[in-house]
Amino acid sequence: MTLSTGDTLPDATLVTLTAEGPKPVSMKDKTAGRKVVIFGLPGAFTGTCSTAHVPSFMRTIDAFKAKGVDEVICVSVNDPFVMDAWSKDTGAGAAGLTFLADASSDFTKAIGMNFSAPAIGFADRSKRYALYAEDGVVKVFNLEENPGVCEMSAGETLLEAI
Repeated sequence: MTLSTGDTLPDATLVTLTAEGPKPVSMKDKTAGRKVVIFGLPGAFTGTCSTAHVPSFMRTIDAFKAKGVDEVICVSVNDPFVMDAWSKDTGAGAAGLTFLADASSDFTKAIGMNFSAPAIGFADRSKRYALYAEDGVVKVFNLEENPGVCEMSAGETLLEAI
């Protein structure tokens, strides 16, 4: 399935790092009865992801909250330890963004956003996208055609669409 506007987000278990260690997070539980922004990207600590994509949501999180968004979630096919370190390194966690690891790429595959680039060590990574969902139903979905670009999937672009 390739995700599109009007679809219901599939349930998948992602992982967050807590003081007690890795903790599973159900995407269904995260989205049920809530307004959420989810943005996916190829990888933690990578160029465009660190210099453009994450910062765009750090700049816009307050405006999303003002529009009633309950949570802004970054999803990447990395382990929870890397995602936690990246959240701290960028300041995104302190800014209010939630970072979830899709370590097995289950969510990414379920929404049809996986791709591989063996030459650079990427297997089943996420295409670059941003979405807005209400109660698990996708209301806006912006997919980037090129993983090295962050225009359609930027926080500002999604904010304008909701």
